[in-house]
Amino acid sequence: MSQINKIGIVGAGNMGSGIAQKMAQEGLNVVSVDIKDEYVQRGLNVIKKTLAEGVERKLFTPQQVDETLARIRGTTDFAEVADADLVIEAVFEDKQVKSDLFKKLDGLCSKKTILATNTSSFYVHEFAAQTSRPDRFIGLHYFYHPAKNRLLEVIPHDQTSAETLEKALLVARLHGKTPIVVKDAPGFAVNRFFVPFLNEAARMLEEGVADIPTIEEAAKRAFKIGMGPFELMNVTGIPIAVHASTTLGNELGPFYATAGILKAQMEKNEDWDLSGTADENKISAITDRFYGVCLGVAASLVDEGVASIEDTDRGAKIGLRWIMGPFEIMNKIGIDRTHAAVQAVARKYEDFKMPQILARQKELGTPFEFRFVDLDVKDGIAFITLNRPEAMNALNETVVSQLDQRFGEAENNPEVKAVVFQGAGKAFVAGADIRYFVQKIKADKIDDIIAFTRKGHELFLRIENSPKLTIALLDGLSLGGGSELALACQAIIATPAGSMGFPETGIGIYPGLGGMLRTARIAGPELAKYYVFTGAPISAADAHALGIVTRLVMPAEVDSVIKELVAEGKPDKYRQRQIPEKFKPYVQACSAENVTRLLSGKPPKGVAEDLAAKTVKTIGFKAPLALKISNEIIDAQIGKSMQEAVEIELGRLNEIFSTADALEGLSTVGRKRPEFKGA
Repeated sequence: MSQINKIGIVGAGNMGSGIAQKMAQEGLNVVSVDIKDEYVQRGLNVIKKTLAEGVERKLFTPQQVDETLARIRGTTDFAEVADADLVIEAVFEDKQVKSDLFKKLDGLCSKKTILATNTSSFYVHEFAAQTSRPDRFIGLHYFYHPAKNRLLEVIPHDQTSAETLEKALLVARLHGKTPIVVKDAPGFAVNRFFVPFLNEAARMLEEGVADIPTIEEAAKRAFKIGMGPFELMNVTGIPIAVHASTTLGNELGPFYATAGILKAQMEKNEDWDLSGTADENKISAITDRFYGVCLGVAASLVDEGVASIEDTDRGAKIGLRWIMGPFEIMNKIGIDRTHAAVQAVARKYEDFKMPQILARQKELGTPFEFRFVDLDVKDGIAFITLNRPEAMNALNETVVSQLDQRFGEAENNPEVKAVVFQGAGKAFVAGADIRYFVQKIKADKIDDIIAFTRKGHELFLRIENSPKLTIALLDGLSLGGGSELALACQAIIATPAGSMGFPETGIGIYPGLGGMLRTARIAGPELAKYYVFTGAPISAADAHALGIVTRLVMPAEVDSVIKELVAEGKPDKYRQRQIPEKFKPYVQACSAENVTRLLSGKPPKGVAEDLAAKTVKTIGFKAPLALKISNEIIDAQIGKSMQEAVEIELGRLNEIFSTADALEGLSTVGRKRPEFKGA
């Protein structure tokens, strides 16, 4: 696939400028086009202001801001996007304006250019029909604020080519978006249930079911959100809610049509009055009505093939920042309660029917099952995708079990020559699911942790010893178990966005899935100790220099490099290597003598003073028992067979997870720095 060199964005308003900013932040060259110089300048000023706020919050450095702005060119000359690889329309929601724009762009842009619409209301295929390139036309629906919200709905229409879809997904990855592929249907996926959420709140107010404060409170509790529907409409604009519901109503019928009170509020040009106190007696009934509408619509769109249950949930969690997606909520409150709530809505609105997927699930009497690991075979290459981006692809029992199943399917497929493991979203795999460990420790079920880890080791050994080439595609963050999965593969392809790390000693445990073992066999026990003790990240470039990463490539080169590796055959991942000079101070810092000093709180000898001070300070924040046991395991694994070395790791799990430090470290992740007692 060709490299993405230039992207055009037409429309410099809030959406267009936000898209341009995000793309430029991630290293893409952007041309921002609008019809007047003042519009272009206003868009650039919005970007500058947002980036300046980022500097104040220490999200960016002044240098990063300068580099970002240097990648954006503002202009009123549409000819400047003629040679772009992709042009995204981000003008206001007017069908005629958009149609005329695409006719203009079609005549102006080169044959290679893909055209995309950011519409939230109209059919993608209707705009594609205005061009001579329907195969190179796609929907890219961004969510506000596009520089911050990671969700991107990617909407191919019936004539969109596979190559166009693939390139759109590449662009999504290149600027840090989590894409979900959805059908070209009214409201796509997220707005299909979000707009009725807003509209139903207005209807309940109109019917006198409850006042605004009560409806707000019920919504916030039901979906674990910070703002209720009326406050959200105040923030985003009531006309947007009216426009979206009107469009859905016109396409799908009266159930989706705009509430009269909502139109009236727009005409008054006033925000909703949020003042007052919630009536606790009405919360439960309002909650059930919200559930009936939102969960019912979510089930309907899955019934219609608009999106999968997993992507529908991702849309809610990533795009709307719900704690749980609609189907997770259904599982939590129970299928029976869900069915009853949706049935009540179906009785109230004649044109809303009980979704078949929900009716079937009620008959089964079981919760919905989620697929978090996908398998796709293309040209003899099996791509196994850990598709849990909302949780950074964290490993739990379900994910590991599905990973095992998909790998077995790939291994047993005679057409498959190689198996590539990759992550969805911005992470490869960000380690194990911490909540699983905490729950098991508190339930005094450490044996379950040991059994889970043993299964992980068995799978990783199968991956490492498979007769088919196994490749990890490290195109984002990997931590702990994610780095250990990558290390288990026979080869690793990394992009500059890739990284590895072992943060476990900082949360009271040790890397338990072969990370210490395999790092030591490739780079030596001293460096394994350094990275495990300090938790220091290993960049893709450093991992390549050490021989951990087989090939370091740009994202657009991945497919061709995979084919090259398949043609070359399995590399000898554990061959003897020379340690580059850059890493020798770290080797010295964790020599046998210096490890003794470090574990007693003393700085290492024979290294630069700043490195010695930094290393001892960093290790001082780690769990003492985790450091001690990690050191002993790495030493004990030297010279052992792989199976013997794995048993050494497994043999210390009960000991480490029984410590007070393990519970402290795991329980405080993301909340505060743990206070280790060495117990």
